[in-house]
Amino acid sequence: MGKIVEAAASSRDLEGEVVFLTGAGGGLGQSIVNGFLSAGVKRIIAANRQSFAWQSSAVEPLILDITDLQGVRAAAKKYAQLTDILINNAGLNHNANLLRSTDTKLARREMEVNYFGTINMVREFGEVMRRRGNGTIVNIVSIGAQIAFPNMGSYCASKAALHSMTQAIRAELNQSGICVMGVYPPAMDTRMSAHLDGSRKISPQQVAMELISALKHGGPEDVYVGPAAVLHDRLMREPKVVEAELGLRSV
Repeated sequence: MGKIVEAAASSRDLEGEVVFLTGAGGGLGQSIVNGFLSAGVKRIIAANRQSFAWQSSAVEPLILDITDLQGVRAAAKKYAQLTDILINNAGLNHNANLLRSTDTKLARREMEVNYFGTINMVREFGEVMRRRGNGTIVNIVSIGAQIAFPNMGSYCASKAALHSMTQAIRAELNQSGICVMGVYPPAMDTRMSAHLDGSRKISPQQVAMELISALKHGGPEDVYVGPAAVLHDRLMREPKVVEAELGLRSV
């Protein structure tokens, strides 16, 4: 199991709640959908950049590119007032390092999706939640937001931006009744990390399970999943040692 940081004391029953999830068609997205269905949520709006078929009538598919502001605004107009939990899971990783990659378009696209696209979602849905006085925003970040892995430097930079943005919106919404959670998984066994050895990955089901468990326990702020919890603890104690170790190997 991972580590939950600063969990609230109250518990939460997810039955009957409405979830809006981006990146729903990916490996983690599908696991999150299945986890919420098992938890008994009322409805899941499963947003994805391409069409995706779901077996449950409780899942409503939606084609959405989070970098398209007009599309996000249209989705918020239709769904934000109904949404109890917004999960910003859409992400992109080109697995490119910073110096040897000569195509800056890759890094720009990662930033557009992982950072600016998530800002679009948070602004449009968060403002409705602020006016309403309740809601939960979950950003799927990465342990790579806090330590750079050599062969995916631009991805880590975009996730570091998302990490800082998560802290900023948490401060902005502090008095509004909205919980802002950051989830920090390590590498997962999904298409995005297909190049990694299996022993260095965890299942997306574990990430989904710990995310939902954290929500049920009252909306903690930071959830470090599996090996990410160990790495985070080491980063707090000996950050330069960890940085040097990662610098000696490729991922």
